[in-house]
This record gives sequence, structure tokens and C-alpha cells, in this order.
Amino acid sequence: MAPQAGKDSITCHVLDTTAGRPAKGIRVTLEQTSASAAAAGSSQPAVFEARTDDDGRITRWQPRSSDSSSAGASPLTVDGVLASVKGASRWALRFDTESYFGEGKTFFPEATIIFRVDEGQHYHVPLLLSPYSYTTYRGS
Repeated sequence: MAPQAGKDSITCHVLDTTAGRPAKGIRVTLEQTSASAAAAGSSQPAVFEARTDDDGRITRWQPRSSDSSSAGASPLTVDGVLASVKGASRWALRFDTESYFGEGKTFFPEATIIFRVDEGQHYHVPLLLSPYSYTTYRGS
């Protein structure tokens, strides 16, 4: 499945199941694992970040500010990194749940999901979240 217009090939969605609504404003990091970066010939894994929008979604990622490319180089993008990888790669989504619920108000201060990405696929990773549990699945 080709990427959808206006969206990166990896997207996510967070629903607060306790409140029964989208979880807006959650900081999320998307990171290529070290092994996948090395297999692609990169010395450093690509790292992106974003916050969930009013609908609890992230459809576009920005390079982590400390990982921004140097002047004159093409900006780092999720789809650009994925295009450089031949075969499968592993990625991690890290959801900062404590900043959403408040310090000490959740058993899981961070929810980390590691998943496999195959060439040419779109991946949507929903997270169903409450202070004392979370679940995920491969969405569409």
C-alpha cells in the first residue's frame, strides 16, 4: 500500500479510553532502531517527534530538533529514511503518557511500541490508553 497524500508512511492515533475521547497533545517520538539503521548503512538511527492533534492523531513527523540536517542538505523525513531501507526495518513509538495524565497519575509513564516495517507499506499504529493499561494493534 502506497503512502496516502499528506501523510507519512507511519502514523499513529491515541484514544483516552477513560475519558472516551482522543488524547490530544501527547508527545510522541518515532525512532528507527539502531540495528535497522546499521543495516541501512547509517551510523545513527533516525529520530522524529510530534504531538497528537485535537483528534489524537499524528500524520506528519518532524526530525527531532537535535537531529535536524545541516544547512544545504535535504531535510530528514520518515518517507526518505524508509526509502533508503531495503527489506524490513524496526521502529519504536514512544508515547509520553505521564505528561498527558500528570506526574504520578499513571502506572505507565511511557508506552513504547516496537514494530516491524516492510518496504512500501503504510503503518497506522493506534494506542488505546488509560492510566493503568494500554493496548495497540496494526490499524489501517
